[in-house]
Amino acid sequence: MGVMNRFMNFLGLQEEEEVVEREQFSVQEQPEFETPSFENRKNQKGNNVVSIHSQKNVKVILYEPRSYDEAQEIADHLRSHRSVVVNLQRVRNDQAMRIIDFLSGTIYALSGSISKIGGNIFLCTPDTVEIQGSITEILTEDSDYNKMR
Repeated sequence: MGVMNRFMNFLGLQEEEEVVEREQFSVQEQPEFETPSFENRKNQKGNNVVSIHSQKNVKVILYEPRSYDEAQEIADHLRSHRSVVVNLQRVRNDQAMRIIDFLSGTIYALSGSISKIGGNIFLCTPDTVEIQGSITEILTEDSDYNKMR
């Protein structure tokens, strides 16, 4: 590049001062590589801390669909990372099966979970919520207890 710069200066297309400034600027820009010390690495790891209470407005949606057309609204809530309790007691059995099939596909795609918590009542949760335990066992125990009375 030195020959080209001299040629440009000879023709008067480039001033010599600009060449000097560019060369000095490029020398100053070269970064010096430092090996990070243990203290630097320790401080960098500390910045990855995430608060447990980052979601202050956690909502659980209670939904009682009357037709299959409302299943997409439930899926939209799941996509927004909201848990949904779905009561299917007011729809016909064939409509209820279609809604559950649709929600099962949505939950699978979102890596969530679905759990039956009562007769035709389901809890659908996104991947950020974990469901533990089983309520159906308690319900069967209660119904056996009531039969014996």
